[in-house]
Amino acid sequence: MTETDPLAPLLDLADVRPALDRAREQVDQALRHRALRRHGGRVAAEMSLRAAVASAALEGHGYPLAEVRAGTVTDPVVQGALRVAEAVPHLCDRWPRAPRQVLARLHVLAASDLVGVDRLGRPVEAEPVAPRIDGLAGLITGGTSVPPLLLAAVVHAELLTLRPFAGPGGVVARAAARLTLIAAGSDPRGLLAVEVGHQEREPEYVGSAGAYATGTADGVRSWLRHYLTAVEVGAARLTEVADEALAAA
Repeated sequence: MTETDPLAPLLDLADVRPALDRAREQVDQALRHRALRRHGGRVAAEMSLRAAVASAALEGHGYPLAEVRAGTVTDPVVQGALRVAEAVPHLCDRWPRAPRQVLARLHVLAASDLVGVDRLGRPVEAEPVAPRIDGLAGLITGGTSVPPLLLAAVVHAELLTLRPFAGPGGVVARAAARLTLIAAGSDPRGLLAVEVGHQEREPEYVGSAGAYATGTADGVRSWLRHYLTAVEVGAARLTEVADEALAAA
């Protein structure tokens, strides 16, 4: 890590390193589950579905998982989240090279039935948006060497704070964080549904995102601790689904 790494100071915030170590350990353990050797595709599809359902719920469009799985939910936010989830594996190679293009594509997928065609894939023209998106793109394309979990947390929070696109911006933000983990090799098969962790701790999610937006060290620390806890929840849910796949085999 270089001295000029803009995210390096985050590792010195109180409790962040231990939380990062715990989350990484839980993820590694979940990804070693023996069910993933033979049933990894089935588990990945289930976790992708759960991630999409949770992401839509966090936008205020919550439906029972079984109903979404059955295909009976036509809510446009849910359908957009499902399109995004389906596209994520195909976008991960482009993400570290062309994050702005990928963000635009995520927005088109998430909001195509919700906002006008003239606004799809186009960031809003608000003063702080462009420079902060430029800074975020720089981090994604190699401007930091902090652990991927930390970078994903920052990507998520920055996009939640900026809301650079009209419509369901949270769906875009959560997918961008997911892409960060996949592209960095921390979750290469897209098995970790951190979105489920956010949904299970939704009041904390909303509160810590608001704290991050203040720009204070305590606010950023609050968000990072929440994000890493959500990662642990996602790892636990992955283990449960893998256990079910193994039992059903």
